Amino acid sequence: MFNFHSEAKQNVSYGILGTDRFGYTLVEELAESGVDLLVAGKKSADIRELRNVTENAQIIRDYSKTALKDAGFKNCDVVIVCLEDMTDSILATLNLGNMGVKKIISRASSTEHGEILEKLGAEVIYPERDMAVRLASRFKSNLILDFVQLNEVLSIFKAQIPDVLAGKTVLEASLRRSFDLNIIAVVQNGKLIERIRPDMTFQQGDVLFLSGRKEDFSRFIRWADSQKK
Repeated sequence: MFNFHSEAKQNVSYGILGTDRFGYTLVEELAESGVDLLVAGKKSADIRELRNVTENAQIIRDYSKTALKDAGFKNCDVVIVCLEDMTDSILATLNLGNMGVKKIISRASSTEHGEILEKLGAEVIYPERDMAVRLASRFKSNLILDFVQLNEVLSIFKAQIPDVLAGKTVLEASLRRSFDLNIIAVVQNGKLIERIRPDMTFQQGDVLFLSGRKEDFSRFIRWADSQKK
């Protein structure tokens, strides 16, 4: 899985509401990156443990506008709602929006739950579903290492270089022309290369970071698997 904390911006303040397994892991990842972080949840045992990770961890009595303001969430640039209970999740998202929080990212447990959260102005994530999709994708081909869906159209894929492309240049591989995939970066000999030149030669063991549509990436993987000897 791509590291969340690698995407965290140092000048942005983050709030995490909820301390289940997903929220707890998210706190650990963000705290490691050193960002301004506020955490709140109802479970006192979780909050006590998280104070070893960040000093700004507190118990919240409910998800009313008053409680959220008192906890300090109004001052956060981004708040991630990690609550498992649908009613709590919807109430917290509604109140955060009414408080004027710039960006709200809310966890959904179902499609219907997600639709409600979207209508409240939140960016919706489905951690369990997305993890299942990633795992299933890895079972389909040993070339697929990971992927992140950015929106309904665009995704970023991490894949092992197919044997058929080892020894070829970027120009010869012509992934954009043949599969409508763009090469974002390549890991070669343990080094991340972000400026991709047409004359760069792929090597055995390279890892590709590609952007494009899922159907185009699937077409590329099917082609690569069909070229195996």
